[in-house]
Amino acid sequence: LSSCRNKLNASREIAPVTLPNCRLIKGIETGSEDIDILPNGLAFISSGLKYPGIKPRAPDKPGEILLMDLNEDNPRAKELRISRGFDLASFNPHGISTYIDRDDTVYLFVVNHPHQKSTVELFKFVEDDNSLVHLKTIQHDLLYSVNDVVAMGPDSFYATNDHYFFDFILMFLEMFLGLNWSNVIYYSPKEVKEVATGFYSANGINTSPDRKYIYVADIFDHNVHVMEKHANWNLTHVKTLQLDTLVDNLSIDAHTGDIWIGCHPNGLKLMYSSPEDVPGSEVLRIQNILSEKPEVTRVYADNGSVLQGSSVASVYEGKLLIGTVFHRALYCEL
Repeated sequence: LSSCRNKLNASREIAPVTLPNCRLIKGIETGSEDIDILPNGLAFISSGLKYPGIKPRAPDKPGEILLMDLNEDNPRAKELRISRGFDLASFNPHGISTYIDRDDTVYLFVVNHPHQKSTVELFKFVEDDNSLVHLKTIQHDLLYSVNDVVAMGPDSFYATNDHYFFDFILMFLEMFLGLNWSNVIYYSPKEVKEVATGFYSANGINTSPDRKYIYVADIFDHNVHVMEKHANWNLTHVKTLQLDTLVDNLSIDAHTGDIWIGCHPNGLKLMYSSPEDVPGSEVLRIQNILSEKPEVTRVYADNGSVLQGSSVASVYEGKLLIGTVFHRALYCEL
């Protein structure tokens, strides 16, 4: 059991790190699990995730994709309309990723868990209309417990399976036994294959700005893996950066290559989430991950009094958005 407690960082308490110019975003009450910001400052936010073992705030409310324009002085989150024919009632969005095609079409990939299954939904973003047009639902036997995706083309991506089992009891058993059965899958219409394995619980995934490296966060192993991408889409391990927190989603600063991570200081509090002992939030920035000595900075930390269960941190021109699994979202000016 002690190894399980270690994986969850069950006894960790954190010292606060505050930022001067932060406010909670109006209209986000049921999570902002993943955030992806386009080069023009439009931020997509997935909200309303219902995940096995974590009690949702609004169990009957379907999930949604929100949009914020970070160029505005006082940006607000607006729900994007989704085209007809898509089953909104069972929409349960998790990790997201955007891809801009050569003709400037914006594609949004969304991990979805309708009826306890895993799919990846592909949408086209129509900016004039503030809407998403649903193009297709991607389902595959190798995509069985998808957590996050990173788009590699208009219809291809890497995805993490965070567990071998999707059933909560078996999932817990898997963690308890320390099985390294979590993996990364490459998907394209032409081929689908496992490209990396041996993770304890692969979670967030993203790519370096030059797209030569893929970064994978292993939440219960408290680390980030750097993988080299090859011409056949296979990945090979370059290095692992060990951290003292549960690392969730990874965001990349396109200009500097810095990795921003939403983290859970204490996983036990996240899972139990009792009103008396709420889960905290932590944001790390990693600079020069490929160097001998990457620089890790704690940019923000809170005991849950402001923000509970941070899962992502994304930057755009001096602005920082911090999202959560099931709570609110914070907008900060750095």
